[in-house]
Amino acid sequence: MEETGNLFMRLVHIMDELREKCPWDQKQTIASLRSLTIEEMYELADAISREDWQNIKEELGDLLLHIVFYAKIGAEKNAFTLQEVIQDICEKLIFRHPHIYGDVVVKDEEEVKRNWEKLKKIEGKKSALDGVPAGLPGIVKALRIQEKAKQVGFEWKKTDDVFEKVEEEILELKQAILQDNQRDIEEEFGDVLFSLINFARFLQIDPENALERVNRKFISRFQAMEKLAVSKGSNIHALSLEEMDALWNEIKSNPL
Repeated sequence: MEETGNLFMRLVHIMDELREKCPWDQKQTIASLRSLTIEEMYELADAISREDWQNIKEELGDLLLHIVFYAKIGAEKNAFTLQEVIQDICEKLIFRHPHIYGDVVVKDEEEVKRNWEKLKKIEGKKSALDGVPAGLPGIVKALRIQEKAKQVGFEWKKTDDVFEKVEEEILELKQAILQDNQRDIEEEFGDVLFSLINFARFLQIDPENALERVNRKFISRFQAMEKLAVSKGSNIHALSLEEMDALWNEIKSNPL
């Protein structure tokens, strides 16, 4: 533990030196770092989805640097210090885990989550949905909204009921398509996606991970199809849809 603390302070001291001596680091603001932080988060998410532990370690280091960087700028602005950041999160964790640091008894993780939401209300949250960042990607945002609604009991009881809702939303989408109302089509399509994300939760599937797996599978198969076309003396751009479909099926029947 002491060694970890010493290493953390080494990073803090390096940040102090960079902020003092490096022209690039001196120029940075919270606004200029924002997009870089988002990029680092996506890089970490990608490494996690691939279970690439070496890259996970590297991206965690990059994010840790960003945290220290923001804290350094915060201290320069007399807004907050790194010590206050650490102190606040420690106090928040202790307050929100009374089953560990108090006398509250819980039976499972779902009860922990429900207590967590109740404690947030004590802290001043006005809605159970407060805390869902507006800028989250759509799938992740829908998942977080549904998880928070669940904590107050707004949740289907059975998986079959959720699937029936998916089918109902698909029928409503079909009806909107028949009526050829683009605005209604978009809304109903969104309802289908939202209901499918809900269904994924009941199947204990992370919809974002599931979609990313399909993305990677499609990329792999499409690139294999391009190579197969070349090996047959052709080019993907010169093939008809039927010819590409035949190559695609050949790739599917002979997985890499």
